[in-house]
Amino acid sequence: MRQLTTAVPVLLGPCLAALGPFCQLASAATVVSIGDGDTISVLERGQTLKVRLACIDAPETAQRPFGLASRNHLRSLLPLGSTVSLRVKALDRYGRSVAEVFSRGSINLAMVQLGQAYVYRPYLGRCDRGAYLAAERQAQSQRLGVWAVPGGITRPWDFRHGGAGQRRFATQPAPLTPIRTVASPHALLPSGGAYTCTQIGSFARAQDLLRQGHSDLDRNGDGVACESLR
Repeated sequence: MRQLTTAVPVLLGPCLAALGPFCQLASAATVVSIGDGDTISVLERGQTLKVRLACIDAPETAQRPFGLASRNHLRSLLPLGSTVSLRVKALDRYGRSVAEVFSRGSINLAMVQLGQAYVYRPYLGRCDRGAYLAAERQAQSQRLGVWAVPGGITRPWDFRHGGAGQRRFATQPAPLTPIRTVASPHALLPSGGAYTCTQIGSFARAQDLLRQGHSDLDRNGDGVACESLR
């Protein structure tokens, strides 16, 4: 995994007051609890902060067994009492610090690389876009974690809103037998070749396939598939 350089420590208050996309913080904090695969609490300068890991979205706890597996992986990366550095990007609507968490490299990026979280594309501009998308493609090609199910399990953002396929993937365990290295059976022609944007013919369908993990439809990596179909 690529090591990222830590920024010079700054005070928390001025950084969060700006709440800009380039808000950066690197100050020592101690991990005191792990909520789920993308939420932790830390003790920083005598105060307990809830931290939402930036630019990723991990399975919900109810998405068994994937949510619990994600939380356990994060616990293994960040044992209680371990020291981390934070790069705070913003505050979310729940008052949590949205941050990249560093401990011998980016923990956020590691969770994606291990297949324990998806890249959260709507907010990816706050992180190294290329590194995160490459990590996700690597995890998908290796069928790690959430990618053990063809096309990936129901995306956490869809699960929270009761999206299609929620029940199907919420309780389905990872298969024990190898899976063919194709993105999804839904993205294949009868001949076995992958769809092209022209063959899909629908912008909405293309976005649905992209959410399922068919990153080959997003040629320029901007999070939008088959822009020619708009």
